[in-house]
Amino acid sequence: MDNNTTIALSRLVAQSRAMDVAANNLANTGTPGYRTERMVFSDWLLKEPTSAAGVPPGGRMLAYTQDRSTYREQQAGSLTHTGNPLDLALGGDGYFTVQTPNGTRLSRAGHFERDASGTVVDDNGNALLDTNGRKLQTAPADTVISVASNGIVSSQNGQIGTIAVVTPDDPNQMRAEGSRLFNSGSPTTPVKVPQVIQGAIEESNVQPTLEITKMMNDLREFQFTTQFLQAEGDRQQSAIDKITQRRN
Repeated sequence: MDNNTTIALSRLVAQSRAMDVAANNLANTGTPGYRTERMVFSDWLLKEPTSAAGVPPGGRMLAYTQDRSTYREQQAGSLTHTGNPLDLALGGDGYFTVQTPNGTRLSRAGHFERDASGTVVDDNGNALLDTNGRKLQTAPADTVISVASNGIVSSQNGQIGTIAVVTPDDPNQMRAEGSRLFNSGSPTTPVKVPQVIQGAIEESNVQPTLEITKMMNDLREFQFTTQFLQAEGDRQQSAIDKITQRRN
């Protein structure tokens, strides 16, 4: 396989990955707290040896496309006011902490409810944690729940606890687990002045029109590269056929 083909294939793989990421963003347009994912591409440079055919003195640099990583856009999504006392949104930085079977995870998805035991849980049954790392627990008699902007949860019977709102010490170490949860990958620090909004949910920050446009551009790039590879394959096959005919 020659260099033209391998370089084009590296671009094709990268464009395929970019389309997958854009499609996943679109699929999570309605997922509360979801953050748009973006690709990071770079060139992987390789110096072609001067001994190769057609290489000028001093060699030649080959630039392959490399899919380095992904990151998430951190701007907040819009707020939808629901009036549900256990729907919570964060107006500033930070994440809720929830207890999952795999350990403590971070989340911006603020749709919570009480389970049969009175524990405040998310859609998947993961318990919301307080500032002491304990599950936020309500009593059957706690019928009127209020949440202050600093995260203090109370009922008509008194204070229940304080919701933990934290930020990871190294945001670059965060890893997504599904569309709602994050593994911090590093220690976390409590937000000094949290901005908890009761009765609201933070929607996804995905912009559907932008994602569709981006996907169409990625598709055109993918098709262009595919056409180039097809043309290159036809050229090589034509050259092989001509050489074979001459030898015969």
